[in-house]
Amino acid sequence: MTPPPSPPGPEAGATRTIQLVLHYDGSGFSGWQRQLDEPTVQGTLEEAIAKLTQHHVTVIGAGRTDAGVHARGQAAGVRVSRKWTAPALRKALNATLPGSVWVAAAHEMKDDFHARYSALSRLYSYRIGLDEEARSPFRRPYEWAVDRELDVGILESSAAAIHGEHAFLAFAVKGTAPDTDDHRCNVHSAAWRSRPGRLTFEIEANRFLHHMVRYLVGTMVQAATGRREADAIQRLLVAGDNREVSPPAPAHALFLEQVRYPSDLYLEESAT
Repeated sequence: MTPPPSPPGPEAGATRTIQLVLHYDGSGFSGWQRQLDEPTVQGTLEEAIAKLTQHHVTVIGAGRTDAGVHARGQAAGVRVSRKWTAPALRKALNATLPGSVWVAAAHEMKDDFHARYSALSRLYSYRIGLDEEARSPFRRPYEWAVDRELDVGILESSAAAIHGEHAFLAFAVKGTAPDTDDHRCNVHSAAWRSRPGRLTFEIEANRFLHHMVRYLVGTMVQAATGRREADAIQRLLVAGDNREVSPPAPAHALFLEQVRYPSDLYLEESAT
C-alpha cells in the first residue's frame, strides 16, 4: 500500500518539507496526538507554527507517544512556505515553544517524505532505578524505582527471545489495531544495559503496538523478581491474546530515542 502524502502547507506548490527532531518532557502532556481540551505535543507544535506562519500547518509524528512518555528523538514532518529554511524554522520554533519541547535538529526532506510511513525503525529506551537514589527528584520523574532484586539472567534471556519477527498480540492493548492487523513486528535489537544502580532496556523495531514496550518491560520485571514464570516472555510471544500479560510498566520512564529513515530522503545536512 502506498503511504498517503504529507498534507500540503498553506501555499501548495511552493512548500518545503522539513523533518523536526524533537526532545520533549512528556510529564505535562496528554500524549502526542492533538486533543481538544488537553495539552499535547502535536497541538503545542501546531500552535507554535501557526504563530510563525499565520497558517494552520499539520504536524505529522513518527509515532503517537502516550501521556507521560518522553522523547529524545521523536521525528515530525511539516510542510511550510519555501521562505522557511530548516535552520530558520528550527531557530524560530525554539524561541516560541515552551521549555518542555525543544527542536534538536531540522532536516530538509524530499517531498515524498512522510514522518510515519517513511520510517525504517524506531528506537525506545526504558529506565529502571535500583538504588535508593532512584527516588531523588532528579531521577524519580524519569526512572521506574524497583525495590525488589532483579534476576539479570532472566531479563537478558527474555530480551533475546524478542529478537526477530513475532506477532505481539499479547503485548498490545486490545482493540487499538484493526482486526485485520496481524500485530507482527520485526525487532531489530532488544537488550538490557546496566550501570551502577540502574538498568536500561533498549529496543528497536520496524513498528510498535500500543503499550507494547511497557507491557514487555512490565512482564520482564515480574519474571525477574519471581512474581511470575521465568519464561513468561517466551510463552506470551506465541499467545493469541493479552489476557496473561503483566501490567504495563509506568509511562514516565519510557523514551522515544530515535527514528531512522532512508538516507536518500534527506536533501541537506541537518540544521542544529
